Amino acid sequence: MKEKIKEVKPGFTLFIANMLMLAISLFLIIWGIIETANHPSVIPVASIISGSILLIIWFIFINGFFTLQPNEAAVLILFGEYKGTVKKSGWYFTNPFYTKKKISLRSRNINGEKLKVNDEAGNPIEIAAVIVWRVENTFQAVFDVENYIDYVKVQSESAIRHLAGMYPYDITDQEHNISLRGSSEEIAEALKIELQERLGKAGVVVEEARLSHLAYSPEIAAAMLQRQQASAIISARQKIVEGAVGMVQMALTKLSEDGIVELDEERKAAMVSNLLVVLCGERSTQPVINTGTLHN
Repeated sequence: MKEKIKEVKPGFTLFIANMLMLAISLFLIIWGIIETANHPSVIPVASIISGSILLIIWFIFINGFFTLQPNEAAVLILFGEYKGTVKKSGWYFTNPFYTKKKISLRSRNINGEKLKVNDEAGNPIEIAAVIVWRVENTFQAVFDVENYIDYVKVQSESAIRHLAGMYPYDITDQEHNISLRGSSEEIAEALKIELQERLGKAGVVVEEARLSHLAYSPEIAAAMLQRQQASAIISARQKIVEGAVGMVQMALTKLSEDGIVELDEERKAAMVSNLLVVLCGERSTQPVINTGTLHN
């Protein structure tokens, strides 16, 4: 079965009729008691019985009234059979024998706890996510799962654990182009899709899902920090060397084109070595002034 919208009657009109029924039943009971005391007969007794029956009916009918706030729904069940769902806010009257289960349709947040899991490379990491969700299909939320709130919490934790094992914490080789740390938008979209697949059977729509915490576990955090620092140093050195080689090549070309000085291969090699030392060194170099001949 699927969710179906149930049409119900406005509560105000039926409330007036219900109050009239209460007034008539009280009048019949009171009049019957007074007449029985003064002039005992069958009619006053019948009046008391009729008034009592109307009063019992009034007590039953009063249970048919219910109200709904905005973004709230009521699932109507009659003796175990699903009859429909009311989603429009207001004051209504329906069959008093209906069981009414109210469900909030508002957006809700799950601020997940930190989970200790392993990423794709097997490194222990800490991860947590914030998930925004709401109920869309009330039939599935009530009848397809035992408790849809607990179902959402358990499945969200399972989805986060599964997602963490599909991607590395950081990109360390050319085989991966998506990582948990460096691809936040892609990871958020992947988490949202997986959550929707898991929670769809509970009638839940996932509006947003994002990682709120991501870090290496304390036991390997120091080692991973050193590896990140080493990777950054290597990358920086590579850029420096590439830039230095370009500058040396430009200097030799400029000297040759302008005819400033003619250098043989040995002098070129010495000049390249000196320039690379100056450009790639970590510390400032101390210049040595040559006061001899061109080759001394």
